[in-house]
Amino acid sequence: MNILLFLQAAQGVGVMAYFPFILILAIMYFLMIRPQAKRQKEKQTMIQALKKGDKVVTIGGIHGAIAGFKDKDKKILLLQIDSNTKMTINRASVSNLAGKNDSQNEQIEEK
Repeated sequence: MNILLFLQAAQGVGVMAYFPFILILAIMYFLMIRPQAKRQKEKQTMIQALKKGDKVVTIGGIHGAIAGFKDKDKKILLLQIDSNTKMTINRASVSNLAGKNDSQNEQIEEK
């Protein structure tokens, strides 16, 4: 009889021993994983919505305007950097829109 009570008590303590680990995983999900997934989704939406004339910044830091698309899938962009300089880049190499980046910098400077 005492052995059964001991086993039941030990099982209850065993489940409670995992509770802090479960709590830590939940906190990590809501503070790290979920926001990163949200940013990734927003960036993917922005990249898919690119159109001719948008001012963009590439991952390498090159500023330019989209002059057109090279293929019918629109995966390769023609980026106009200067009045007579154009580059061919992949759509995935666009970091963000230039106008969006400038407004974020202005908000940081105001603070």
